[in-house]
Amino acid sequence: MIRVVIADDHAVVRSGLERLLETADDVTVVGSAADGTEAIELVDRVEPDVVLMDLSMPGMDGVAATAAITHAHPGVAVVVLTSFSEPSRINAALEAGAIGYQLKDASPDELLAAVRAAAAGGAPLDPRAARVLLDRTTRSQGAAVLSGREREVLSLVRQGLANKQIARRLGIAERTVKAHMTNIFGRIGVSDRTQAALWAREHLREEPDAGS
Repeated sequence: MIRVVIADDHAVVRSGLERLLETADDVTVVGSAADGTEAIELVDRVEPDVVLMDLSMPGMDGVAATAAITHAHPGVAVVVLTSFSEPSRINAALEAGAIGYQLKDASPDELLAAVRAAAAGGAPLDPRAARVLLDRTTRSQGAAVLSGREREVLSLVRQGLANKQIARRLGIAERTVKAHMTNIFGRIGVSDRTQAALWAREHLREEPDAGS
C-alpha cells in the first residue's frame, strides 16, 4: 500500500485529493497538512512513501518544506502538485529535492500514475517540467565543452566588453571573436549576448582577468 501525505493550504483541494486517492486499491492517505511546517511535522510522525506538495502556502512554502523533508527523510518521494508552470518555480522545486512535478490540471489517472511512479522510485514530471529539466541539464553540460579560448571570450562578455574590446584584450581579430561567439551560443543553448552573460554568471567560475 502506498502511503501518501497531502500538503495544500486549500481545504477543498485537500478533500478532493483525498477522495481521488482513496479510490485506488493500492493508495491510502495517511494525513494532510495546510502549510509547510505542518507537512514536515506530519511526515516526521507518519513516515509516508509519497508527499503531494503544493508550492504556494502561508508560512513555510512548498519549496522550503520539500528541502527539509528530503533532507530528513531521503526515502520519502516529494511530488509537487501546483498550478505554477514557470521555469523558475520548477527549478526551485527540483533543486529542493522534489522527485516529481505535476500541475493541478492533470487528469485523475495522470495524478494516480504520478503517485505510483514516485513510490516506485520514478520521476513523474509534467511535460512542461521535463522540458525545463532538459534545458537546465543541456546548459550545464555546455560548460564542459567550451574550449579555453571560448571560456576567455565568454568571461569578457560577462564583464560587459564588446567584440572589439575583447579582440584587443586577447590579441585576436574581431572576426575571430565573432566566430567564437557563434560557437558559444550553440554550445550553451542561448541566442543572444545577454543570455550568454547570464549563463556565464551561473555556470562559469570567475576567471582571472584575461590579458592581465
